[in-house]
Amino acid sequence: MRPELRLPAVAPAGESARAVVLDTNIVLDLFIFADAAVATVRALLHAQRLDWIATQHMRDELERVLQYTHLQPRMAYYGVGAGDVLTAFDAGVRLVEVAPRAPWACKDADDQKFIDLAVAHRAIIVSKDKAVLCMRKRLLTQDTHAVAAIVFEEVCEPCPT
Repeated sequence: MRPELRLPAVAPAGESARAVVLDTNIVLDLFIFADAAVATVRALLHAQRLDWIATQHMRDELERVLQYTHLQPRMAYYGVGAGDVLTAFDAGVRLVEVAPRAPWACKDADDQKFIDLAVAHRAIIVSKDKAVLCMRKRLLTQDTHAVAAIVFEEVCEPCPT
């Protein structure tokens, strides 16, 4: 079972936007592949219930990944160019300063910047990376949720009497 964070479909009164860190693969799912698994993230960003934060280093990584040869045919298939993805990134993200090192090291050094930022902002980090997700329990001690997906809680209707 993939780790999920369940949120109410309707924002509770007075709820402020929660900080969220999206790893590069989630950003690709969001802006190229229109993956159904990120539909809730997209909806929450659109409703301004999530405050997507990233650093310039994360944007630079995305720009580099968008040049990968194996990604080009898939981008062409979906009719999306690197410029489109970077424009969408810039429109949706709030760039912040690089965060100090978190108390734990990620097995994948490339993912450390995402962990550090999420911990510094007590954010939700959305990733499919096993090296990130295996840190879930440790990150929870810092009020940081590491999840593969955010889903809406199902609302049960009261039983008729």
